[in-house]
Amino acid sequence: MMKTLFLHPPSFDGFDGGAGARYQAKREIKSFWFPTWLAQPAALVPGSKLIDAPPARIGLDEVTRQIKDYELCVMHTSTPSFASDLKVAEALKAANPALKVGFVGAKVAVQPQESMAQGGVLDFVARNEFDFTIKEIAEGRDWADIDGMSFRNAAGEIIHNKERATLEAMDQLPFVTEVYKRDLRIEDYFIGYLLHPYVSLYTGRGCKSHCTFCLWPQTVGGHRYRVRSPEHVAAEIRYAKQAFPQVREFFFDDDTFTDNLPRAEAIARELGKMGVTWSCNAKANVPRETLKVLKDNGLRLLLVGYESGNQKILHNIKKGMLVERARKFTQDCHDLGIKIHGTFILGLPGETKETIEETIRFATEINPHTIQVSLAAPYPGTFLYKQAVENGWLDAEHAELVDESGVQIAPLHYPHLSHTEIFDNVETFYKRFYFRAPKIASIVNEMIRSPQMMKRRLREGVEFFQFLRERHKAAA
Repeated sequence: MMKTLFLHPPSFDGFDGGAGARYQAKREIKSFWFPTWLAQPAALVPGSKLIDAPPARIGLDEVTRQIKDYELCVMHTSTPSFASDLKVAEALKAANPALKVGFVGAKVAVQPQESMAQGGVLDFVARNEFDFTIKEIAEGRDWADIDGMSFRNAAGEIIHNKERATLEAMDQLPFVTEVYKRDLRIEDYFIGYLLHPYVSLYTGRGCKSHCTFCLWPQTVGGHRYRVRSPEHVAAEIRYAKQAFPQVREFFFDDDTFTDNLPRAEAIARELGKMGVTWSCNAKANVPRETLKVLKDNGLRLLLVGYESGNQKILHNIKKGMLVERARKFTQDCHDLGIKIHGTFILGLPGETKETIEETIRFATEINPHTIQVSLAAPYPGTFLYKQAVENGWLDAEHAELVDESGVQIAPLHYPHLSHTEIFDNVETFYKRFYFRAPKIASIVNEMIRSPQMMKRRLREGVEFFQFLRERHKAAA
């Protein structure tokens, strides 16, 4: 077995480009997701190590010092961080010329030829679901015989092996939380709407929805929801409870945990027996009776992608959601005491000044506990990217999706709506949602009742206004 380092490389300060991040960018409030997509193959490779540099505040000097002890380095990359990640790979090779370096992630899954051609320092990329591809590389197998791999042969030619079969038996995968325990400090991971410290993991992969902008189902995970058994999930939570007694919340990061309602209820009942607090991603169509089962068994919060309050835009992006159904779902959650972190996207196909206004009004009316407003990001490999290129909505200078400091830009523009108008409305959206008397009163009341929440909200407020200042500088 090759001595293997799994690396989420140092990048922009405060940049969450890890394999758990759905939008690789600096957020308005500093946040870091667990690097689950790297931890999974790390769990398959005995003697390996995982370094998640950004949240651990590990710089390039420290990584290059440690790399001398390794034979293989597997790095997660993304479209926004790719150029920076190549520079890290060059530095690692300079420190250890015998090192084999490979990239994983959606960027190289859909652009293996371009990535290898641009990154002359790369020895290989592992495409699609790469867990067992990496395991076989670390085992020292002949690269020509490893499915799902693209590599540079002795003559310098780029070779693309056949695709790896989709993993069906998800219970084959070992617990990622064992790698978290071994290599990570869970207090380094912070998400504004989750209790701290939290732990996130997947109970399945894939999403049956076909949202045109969504990265993982279109590039790595696929559109079939392949799942671990409720017993396997419960066993990992039992382990994690013992390994991390300080954890206040578990988050299930499946694209849509509620895609399989009977299974979601079965897992909830197992969690209820353990008395854990948990949250998950959900589509805004879960029936009230299921919501009640989840709530009665420890569910605290749902992360819900509303995207837009305009029905035509939801049709344009193949969301498969009716605005009025989302409104009823949200009221059900309010009635049952389930908090919602609602996510919205500005700049999707069909967006106008009027639809932006409609979405802001919709968000304030349904009133989730917290919100996140993102800019439509056409990642390579998505239908949105194909649309943007074909229609001239995406200019070459905006293709990296972030600015030089890692802050998300508005990459798309339309004849009737400019980059600047879309970009500026993110701030407008946040201000109109949060600077309302009822919302301010709710936040103040929450802070008064909890000293920990007061400290947290004050810190988030400082970070939020710093973020707005950075956005103003980027726009100037």
